[in-house]
Amino acid sequence: QWVYNILEKKAEADRIIHENPDPSNGFVLVPDLKWNQNQLDDLYLIALVHRREVKSLRDLTAEHLPLLRNVLQEGKEAIAKRFGVPASQLRIYLHYQPSYYHLHVHFTALGYDAPGSSVERAHLLADVIDNLAMDSTYYQKRALTFALRADELLFKKFQEAGKV
Repeated sequence: QWVYNILEKKAEADRIIHENPDPSNGFVLVPDLKWNQNQLDDLYLIALVHRREVKSLRDLTAEHLPLLRNVLQEGKEAIAKRFGVPASQLRIYLHYQPSYYHLHVHFTALGYDAPGSSVERAHLLADVIDNLAMDSTYYQKRALTFALRADELLFKKFQEAGKV
C-alpha cells in the first residue's frame, strides 16, 4: 500500500525527485527512507514503476524494455540535475528476491555499500536490459541465486521441501 500511496500521490508527494507519468513506461523517483538526504556519500533513491502487474525481475520480458530504458536514462538525468552526481558514480540495480513485490529500481552512490547491493541479490539494470534485448524470456528461464536468512519463511519452505 505504501508504494501505491506514493504512486497516487497520497503520501510523500513532496519527496518526488522525478516523475514520468506514462502509465506503461513511467515511474516515480523518490529518496529511499534509509537516506537522510544530508550527504551524497550514501545517496539512495528508488524508482517505482507505474505498472502494477510487474512484480519482480521474473516478470520482465522484452516488452518492458522501453520502461526499463526510461528508468535508467531519466533516473540518471534526474539525479545528475538535482544532486550533481554523474551516472558514472551510480549503482543502478534490482533485487531478486525483492523486499516487496512491485517492480522498483535502486539508485545508490557507487561508493556506498547499501544493504542488498552485493552480487548475490543485486542485478544491474544495464545488464537486465542487455539480457532481455538478447532473449525476451531470459528471466523466466534463468536460474537466479539469492541469499535467505534462516528465519525467513521462504527458507523454511525450502527446508521442508528438502532443497536446503
